[in-house]
Amino acid sequence: MPPNDLSTAQRCSDEVTANIKETNVFSFAEKFKKSSFVSLVSVFAAFNVICDLLLSSPIPFSGGVWFSWVFMITPLSGVLLGPLAGFLASFIGVMVGHSIVFRGSEEFLFTLGAPIGAMVAGFLFRARWREVLVYYLVLLGAYFAAPVAWQLPWWGMWDVFLAFIFLLTIIIAMRKCKNIWNSEAKTKLLHILALCTFVGLEADVLFRIFILIPCQTYQSIYGLDAARMVDLLTLQSFWVAGAVETPIKAALSTIITTIIGPPIIMAAKKVGLPLVKS
Repeated sequence: MPPNDLSTAQRCSDEVTANIKETNVFSFAEKFKKSSFVSLVSVFAAFNVICDLLLSSPIPFSGGVWFSWVFMITPLSGVLLGPLAGFLASFIGVMVGHSIVFRGSEEFLFTLGAPIGAMVAGFLFRARWREVLVYYLVLLGAYFAAPVAWQLPWWGMWDVFLAFIFLLTIIIAMRKCKNIWNSEAKTKLLHILALCTFVGLEADVLFRIFILIPCQTYQSIYGLDAARMVDLLTLQSFWVAGAVETPIKAALSTIITTIIGPPIIMAAKKVGLPLVKS
């Protein structure tokens, strides 16, 4: 065989070998990311279980919508894992937690708000505000369409309304300046995490309100008849208690998330895990 042909054959062989090595490396990296991601979903599901089993209130008085500490982990689950994986981790966590410490059959329905809150936080962190806006509009519309809603103090949901105002402000800001929602910038990451956490938690609250008022479980499950003054006063007392404790817990979770969130996100980026993909 002529020398030129030998040289060409050698180059082809080297290229094939290099391509095989590159493919193997790429395949290994993808498998590593996928297995690591599955492990992280399992870890966050376990954290959700632990938080859901902590039934003592982090503040001196009791009320509102959360009777465990699960609100501390659900927003971070959505932010780090994404809307779908975050929903799954939180869903597994609260279902297992509620099964271990049984709190009534109805709580399996209301606690679905936790994974929904994680999903909303995940959507918003990735600038997917349309899904979040539709969610808030539909559930708020359903609430105000329920006649009994007009007999409850409107300020009892002030934190939900505030979250909706924040959401509208975020949307307007993102449409005017696309670079404003940039989680790569450390200075912006804190604000983004805080807003995602608060809006996600209030989405959880809004779902529970939707189940209670528009779906009329206050009557079908709890036996309260809004036509009777005593029952209406009981329902109004729930609203007053929730207006005090729920925002405090949401603020507490927001502060904790903004403290522990950034270093976790940075660590995830360094090892190449797909935690913050759009």
